[in-house]
Amino acid sequence: MTLPRILAVVALVLFTTIGIAALVKKNKSKGAKEVVAKTAPIEIDISEVRATDSKLIQPTQPRVQPQPIAQVVQPKAPTPIAPKTDGKQIRTNRSLPKADRIAEFFNKGEPKLPFVETITYRSRVPWQKGRPAWLSDYATHYSTSRHFIARSLNGKADYFKQNVAEGDRFNVLRPDKNIQFYLVIDTTLCRMWFYTVDLDTHERVLIKDYLVGLGRPEASRVSGNLTPLGKYELGNRIAIYKPKMMGVHNGQKVEMIRVFGTRWIPFEKELSDTTAPAKGFGLHGVPWRPNDKGELVEDVSSLGKHLSDGCVRLSTKDIEEIFAIMITRPTIVELVRNFEDAKLPGKEK
Repeated sequence: MTLPRILAVVALVLFTTIGIAALVKKNKSKGAKEVVAKTAPIEIDISEVRATDSKLIQPTQPRVQPQPIAQVVQPKAPTPIAPKTDGKQIRTNRSLPKADRIAEFFNKGEPKLPFVETITYRSRVPWQKGRPAWLSDYATHYSTSRHFIARSLNGKADYFKQNVAEGDRFNVLRPDKNIQFYLVIDTTLCRMWFYTVDLDTHERVLIKDYLVGLGRPEASRVSGNLTPLGKYELGNRIAIYKPKMMGVHNGQKVEMIRVFGTRWIPFEKELSDTTAPAKGFGLHGVPWRPNDKGELVEDVSSLGKHLSDGCVRLSTKDIEEIFAIMITRPTIVELVRNFEDAKLPGKEK
């Protein structure tokens, strides 16, 4: 074999060897990347999400840190997903409880809830020790709001006419019954359920379900919108608003009924699993707006939608009836993404 031929053969063998080595190295590198991609994702509990809002309360339970992975590819915590409502109520095939037993609070006949009783007004009663008893005295004695008594006394949803005469009959909450009110709010479906709970017998009764309006979608919040999640106690710094009543909101003097409707019930205290402080949140009526005639009327267009600054909105009729019932007894509100996640107290009766 001649020298040129020998050199040609050697060159061919050398280039072939280099090509095979490069191909093997590339395949090994690709395989290594695929291993990392398959092992990197780790399922993380939602409590691992770091809220960007400094007001959000971080979970108090110990956090479990994910184990490091070879090649150090850190998994990302899942971003809270805001409800995709586009201003419309989400449809669902879920079977959810329904009820409307509000009348059983105010009926002077049957049916009537077991912790409600009908009494006859007397201006002279033993517990007043010789002084005349007014409707406000009955309200205090029975831990029942005057609005509750007025609706029963008037036989309709009239909460301000509180004229009472000897022999008139009306309903009160029985003082010997240790009851608590409990609200569950599904923040995905914009629905609320109103329960009573007998703390002695641990029996729970569903009174009514409501359509509500909730906070605007906000992906940076753990809840997915401006309305928080968790369990809160409602407070007693309540308010009643009428047209032309002025107040300060967001640093500006406004007619309060245009913002909060006719009633306000605040969140008072964080109880468990809360994603934001209680301060600033509450239940209130829908805002009132001028109609074509310039008259202020309730605007119910936000019900069933995520459009508020975070508070829970109800129609005027609904907020006024639960206001009349709940404000004199302990009330807890639990906000969950789905009704099935609620930790309801007691047993359903």
